[in-house]
Amino acid sequence: MPTLPVLLAYVRACDGDAARWEARWKEAVEESAGDGARDDDGSPPPYRGLARFEPADSALFFGRERLTADLVELLGRRRFSAVFGPSGSGKSSLLRAGLIPALQQGREPAPRPAAIRILTPGEHPARTHAPLLTPAVPGDGGAGADTFVIVDQFEEVFTLCRDAVERARFIDLLLAARQPESRLRVLLAVRGDFYGRCAEHRDLADALRDANLLAGAMSPAELRDAVVKPATAAGLTVERALTARLVEEVAGTPGGLPLLSHALLETWRRRRGKTLTMAGYEAAGCLAGAIARTAEEVYSRFTADQAAAARRVLLRLIAPGDGTPDTRRPVGRAELPGTGRKDTAQVLEALARARLLTLDGDTIDLAHEALITSWPRLRGWIEEDRERLRVHRNLTEAAHAWQELGREDGALYREAGSPRHGNTSVAHRARI
Repeated sequence: MPTLPVLLAYVRACDGDAARWEARWKEAVEESAGDGARDDDGSPPPYRGLARFEPADSALFFGRERLTADLVELLGRRRFSAVFGPSGSGKSSLLRAGLIPALQQGREPAPRPAAIRILTPGEHPARTHAPLLTPAVPGDGGAGADTFVIVDQFEEVFTLCRDAVERARFIDLLLAARQPESRLRVLLAVRGDFYGRCAEHRDLADALRDANLLAGAMSPAELRDAVVKPATAAGLTVERALTARLVEEVAGTPGGLPLLSHALLETWRRRRGKTLTMAGYEAAGCLAGAIARTAEEVYSRFTADQAAAARRVLLRLIAPGDGTPDTRRPVGRAELPGTGRKDTAQVLEALARARLLTLDGDTIDLAHEALITSWPRLRGWIEEDRERLRVHRNLTEAAHAWQELGREDGALYREAGSPRHGNTSVAHRARI
């Protein structure tokens, strides 16, 4: 089957209806695609889409070998360090599918760990994670071996933790790793636009002065490996023209790795036999449109009640930026509007099945922040409700603090400039 541009060129030359033929072409690609769940031999897809790579996916994780080696070297010489990178640079996958397997294998120069712990800060990092910041009992690493603590999405100490005292306490707990007697080694993974926020804590800034790496863009050769090698490992091939096009498009796209991964997953679902084709890629919506296409396909199948539930759920998973881009916000099921309702449960299942959300026990999260920037419908919802989102986040945090302080009257949330009990309007405006 010809690629879409070739088909449309013939249609226009023959004075045909381009829109009609484009629709027919896409229908033909979909009809010839696989079932989208597993390959013909029962193996799972070789690409993760918007989901991050996990340690078990290390055999499919390619293109970051050099950066992984640099991280191992950094951890070997510094007890406290950080890796910075823009959203979409693959930091979470780098930590889990690159660094952790390398440490488990005892790859030098980093010492063999007594244990490896990975965490994300959340709203109450000190209270939640203090037990993880104590060294493990020496095991395979031998007597005196260090415990490695990897803090992914460290920017959550600024976006989710609004208590400055608890934030400072958590950072101090981490900084204790600088002392050899702590038997800890700490690595932070931080979104690049929060580099300046790290400087607000003087000791943190001092500790990271010469102990950080930048997760920059992949080279063309690394991108080619990320495209071709997972397919090869799964017994598949990628058309050369498609590989060249993907490398060219992603090389000029900041934060393009989740877009690439999702486009590859959708192309795999539209593969022809054992080959990922240009036709399948174009049918998936290409690099810029694959996420939006997937999200819209899921959304279009919702009833009116489910669509309303989807909007409520997705907006609850957003932390509006304050001088920084909007970020995702993991929440517990109990915080979701309509928890327990059939419509909400069906929406969560559909979005998770499409890998747009992750469900981890009671925690629900966007699969990647790329969904915020790549799905126009979601961006529109955020802009429409931005002020209500900010009020709701403040009200939620205040409610938690009020509960923890024994429901004292003096701890009740008050909007700036309002009387002591003038909160009714704030609560009404915060409903989303």
